[in-house]
Amino acid sequence: MKRARRTKIVATLGPASDTPEMIAKLFHAGADVFRLNMSHLAREKLPEKVEVIRTIEREAKRPIAILVDLQGPKLRLGTFAEGSAQIEQGATFVLDSDPTLGDVNRVYLPHPEILAAVEPGHAVIIDDGKLRLQVTEVSEGRAVTRVDVGGRISNRKGVSLPHTVLPVPAMTDKDRADLEAGLAAGADWIAVSFVQRPEDIAEVKAIAAGRALIMAKIEKPQALTRLDEIIEVSDGIMVARGDLGVEMPLEQVPGVQKRITRGARRLGKPVVVATQMLESMITAPVPTRAEVSDVATAVYEGADAVMLSAESAAGAYPVEAILMMSRIAEQVERDALYWTILTAQRSEPEATDSDAIAAATHQIVEALNLRAVMAWTSSGSTVQRLARSRPNASIIALTPKRETARRLAMVWGTHPIVTKDASDVDDMAFRAAKFAIREEFAAVGDQVIVVAGVPFGSPGATNMVRIAHVTRDHAAQV
Repeated sequence: MKRARRTKIVATLGPASDTPEMIAKLFHAGADVFRLNMSHLAREKLPEKVEVIRTIEREAKRPIAILVDLQGPKLRLGTFAEGSAQIEQGATFVLDSDPTLGDVNRVYLPHPEILAAVEPGHAVIIDDGKLRLQVTEVSEGRAVTRVDVGGRISNRKGVSLPHTVLPVPAMTDKDRADLEAGLAAGADWIAVSFVQRPEDIAEVKAIAAGRALIMAKIEKPQALTRLDEIIEVSDGIMVARGDLGVEMPLEQVPGVQKRITRGARRLGKPVVVATQMLESMITAPVPTRAEVSDVATAVYEGADAVMLSAESAAGAYPVEAILMMSRIAEQVERDALYWTILTAQRSEPEATDSDAIAAATHQIVEALNLRAVMAWTSSGSTVQRLARSRPNASIIALTPKRETARRLAMVWGTHPIVTKDASDVDDMAFRAAKFAIREEFAAVGDQVIVVAGVPFGSPGATNMVRIAHVTRDHAAQV
């Protein structure tokens, strides 16, 4: 199944997409990656969902990536004697370690790490930004705040701390159990929520031990101070704009999105732009013009993937949302300005074999106006370097490893195929040309560029570029 676009689509599964029939419809509509959100999915149901996706994969004969998204540490208030309280702007409100039910003056904060870390001047944001407090005084087990934005404050509402670096890991006990369940079920990508520092990702990678690739969700301002380090240690990046927009001024989020996207592309790491992309399609069959522009902006910027959250998980029009997102990406990629922007942002190749091969491949594609790059790969790393330069050609990844093919379903412009490894150079070129015809990326008389490593089957050994002519002999083998 050949997609008519290079930008990938991530679809979140949920109540609106809970059946095998609906998941299959989402895949055929254009979903390349399915996200399983552990904030809402019961751990015991994870293997069942994975098996449904794998069944669709076998029937379609196309690798599908599964992204397991860990919940991360959820910070919440305690409870109130009357369930809620109305706090007014300018009033004093106390957060403390006393488990007594709260009132209009104070409430229990069951997170001693927050009370130990906040300082005067730090903001405390409640209920996704509906209320805003500023710390004025701190003592042991107690933080006095001034109410800057008042309103009704109620039981167990979420707490965000844009100025406070918390001395807690990004993974809770629940996350550890969910991580092990995801790895056991065969997840291809693991997303880590509320990352603050590169050590948060290193911890998850140590547990995963190569069984899945690790994606850092950038949703806290603290992560931006060490962004390059986080991107370096991660296998991929997600721009989680929802929480970013709560913890920092909304007008800063578009610039941060561009900074993260370009930083990830510079280091050759897949980047996903997420949250509220087609939000109105939760209840409406068409998006707003502003939402269409938002998705298009992410595609113009060269994101590897764009993501649907509630639109596909809980909305009334999940299939329509996928189709709309796919049409937007296709239209952008037909625009000459798209390629002008990508070319202007292209990074200089690093002094490595894989980057030298990628740069040479890109030049050949442009010089000969080729439609397809046939890349033999074991680990997928060379394909990611090829995708980093955003060639105006499809990248067909030929790999003997199914897990590599699935992981590459997240990567821009990549069409993964599972096949046995090449036996020699002639076999490499012949079967590459055959697959180019079979998958409709080339026709008899075309040329394709073939990238591989000799000796075959050696990860990271890509060292050869060859131009192959597609002939009737290749077509006869399809």
